[in-house]
Amino acid sequence: MTNDLDFSQFSFGTQVRKSPFSDAALRWGAKGFSVYNHMYIPRDFGDPVQNFWNLVNEAILCDVAVERQVEIKGPDAAKFTQFLSCRDLSKCEVGQCKYVLITDQAGGIINDPILLKLADDHFWLSIADSDVLLWVRGVAVNAGMDVEISEPDVSPLQLQGPKSRDVLRAAFGDAPTELKYYRFMEYNWDGVPLIISRTGWSSELGYEIFLRDGSAGDELWEHIMQVGTPLGLKPGHTSSIRRIEAGMMSYHADMTLANNPYELNLGRLVDLGIDADFVSKAALKDIKAEGVAQRLIGLEIDGEPLVGSNDFCWPVLVEGAQVGQVTSAIHSPRLGKNIALAMVQSEHASVGGVACVDILDDQRMCTVVPIPFYDPKKSLASTS
Repeated sequence: MTNDLDFSQFSFGTQVRKSPFSDAALRWGAKGFSVYNHMYIPRDFGDPVQNFWNLVNEAILCDVAVERQVEIKGPDAAKFTQFLSCRDLSKCEVGQCKYVLITDQAGGIINDPILLKLADDHFWLSIADSDVLLWVRGVAVNAGMDVEISEPDVSPLQLQGPKSRDVLRAAFGDAPTELKYYRFMEYNWDGVPLIISRTGWSSELGYEIFLRDGSAGDELWEHIMQVGTPLGLKPGHTSSIRRIEAGMMSYHADMTLANNPYELNLGRLVDLGIDADFVSKAALKDIKAEGVAQRLIGLEIDGEPLVGSNDFCWPVLVEGAQVGQVTSAIHSPRLGKNIALAMVQSEHASVGGVACVDILDDQRMCTVVPIPFYDPKKSLASTS
């Protein structure tokens, strides 16, 4: 557990915020950090392949306080939250989470957060890596709706893996372990307010623990690790291997503001027939009618195992001409394959198609395959 490193060795200055769990993660073995939503996130606990096996065989605890919450409150909160998203939220219940898209006036994706409905007039958007708070405040200025927009003192941890339920029970009792998939509950932990949800960025059985008092971050981390370690819990970080296996997209890597939901095979999250208006409604109607010129696909890449992940987008070639680019690539030790997500011209997106990936002048053959690459029905996360 002891780590001789001091956090100042990772610091870029005050413009990047520490999380309430940064020091604890460092004590428990974090060796490197990245920046996400203007905050530090642990990205290195040693061997990423071992981190993957810890996740899929046991359980890991991850500091994901970088998943900031955009809080929407007020008499018009439900109407305004719907105005931001292209997914129909009319049937969302208090205590329910939903994966949603925040889209702009051209249909571009600003973010793909998890929505939590705390009350009929109270919502959180648990965001990926983009400045959603600024967008939402800008929309609110001209929306003519009675809402309050803020970033509350909320910092989530992710407890993920097949043993996560046992760890959660040891830490907080039986009640949270009875949560259904994409449901949450409020929880009082010895006077410290939490929200516990059955969600997470792993496609494994897992939970997120939203700390609502940042001053208790060290205490919460230590409590979970101390009760969880005898049950197999390890400190860790979100696994690129597992999220690519699951076909889970990463903002700025696999989707950007330049992409629309239909390119990303997320048309199921667009409800054009609802009576309610939303920012991107007209644009997405046009895009759906016209069709899209490119689509996100899965690839299996031939050759030796890839080392690490790609740090730029590799060209995808057909007969020497570029038809797209690899956005995320990794070697899956479980599948024994190199797998990737790629954005390619629609005429080259059919399963079974072949192409070539140019990896620093190492051209490798690849085949278009369905995504997700593993557990396509996501039964591990939803039915375990």
